Amino acid sequence: MEAQNANFIGIDHQIDTYFKVPNGRLKLREGEIENHLIHYQRTNIAGPKKSKVLLFKSSPGSSLKSLLTAALGIWTIVDKKRAIFFIGNVKFHIDEVKNLGSFVEIEAIDEDGTIAESSLEEQCRHFMDLLGIQKEDLLEVSYSDLLVSPKRV
Repeated sequence: MEAQNANFIGIDHQIDTYFKVPNGRLKLREGEIENHLIHYQRTNIAGPKKSKVLLFKSSPGSSLKSLLTAALGIWTIVDKKRAIFFIGNVKFHIDEVKNLGSFVEIEAIDEDGTIAESSLEEQCRHFMDLLGIQKEDLLEVSYSDLLVSPKRV
């Protein structure tokens, strides 16, 4: 990452609480760096995936977690330590996930809809090649799915 002039954001201990919802995934991320309520939809397929994400900045210690737990119920909890880096619009997570192991996630982010989907995919593939990540190394599902159904690893 240093050779690519990556911007190191920090190491964040994150607790992601996933709630029971009828479509997509809804999680409350509680960390020292990132705190968001996140709803996302993504198909469980091999290879780079397109995600539709909605973020709401939350405040640590608010009643949001209690409210969502009471209304929806908890599906599962993901506990991880995440090193966060950026190279331009590409975000890298180096994760150590409790009860699962170590993972790398590459996100090519288009915040304003000006980057073609093919360009975003090419950015991901470029960094996969650079980091020696093979297509067969990619997960089809989220950490939450792996914790609920570990046979998928």
